Amino acid sequence: MDGYVRYEVADDIATIEFFHPASNSLPGAILRKLAETITEAGKDDRAKVIILRSGGDSAFCAGASFDELVAIQTEEQGLQFFSGFAWVINAMRECPKFIIGRIHGKAVGGGVGLASAVDYAVATEGAYVKLSELAIGIGPFVVGPAVERKMGTSAFSQLAIDATEWRSAEWAQQHGLYAEVHHTTAEMDKGVMHIAERLAKSSPEAMAELKKICWTGTEHWSKLLFERAAISGRLVLSEFTINAINRFKNRKKN
Repeated sequence: MDGYVRYEVADDIATIEFFHPASNSLPGAILRKLAETITEAGKDDRAKVIILRSGGDSAFCAGASFDELVAIQTEEQGLQFFSGFAWVINAMRECPKFIIGRIHGKAVGGGVGLASAVDYAVATEGAYVKLSELAIGIGPFVVGPAVERKMGTSAFSQLAIDATEWRSAEWAQQHGLYAEVHHTTAEMDKGVMHIAERLAKSSPEAMAELKKICWTGTEHWSKLLFERAAISGRLVLSEFTINAINRFKNRKKN
């Protein structure tokens, strides 16, 4: 499997890092491993708080794997493909520990979903965001509930409808996606550790209860996100999307 998911714990702080050489885009195998690792971290008594980060120094996450997207031939395969981020978002939602997101670079599609599903996101000025799904004939159906919960309907609609334009990290902070935006990676990492170390000294029971309150009203996501995945799984087989994918593939070859 290209890429990896790594897990370590030090000083009551768990760190989960994912990586894929294609701009941290995430194939199904890594998404499943990421969801499993988040679930296990939630049960690990050594950890009081979790940091979610990606490897490398380019994009934070380019979304779902394009190579797997172009290989979809049936609605069942489409459902399985788009369920990947549903597993991860639900694992993050159900985890009893606060998850801090280290957003060091651009986030696209599912990457915006991950940034929305963490409990506290710390970013750099280069952490631009874009929901690009509509441009190829589908939509941000799976990540949509997480983005809308964090940013509100208006900001989510702007991102979802204007699918080809990047929004700045400052814009994302103004609309609630990022809690902090820093000039440099070093400053961001200092901000991540500052909040992580403070939470590591807090009551695990109190934090678990507070997280439940913060996520009130999302209990139906265990069903909703997979219903949304089925929509994308059907649309990805449309003539519009097939043509859009072929155009994208031809641009990459040229």
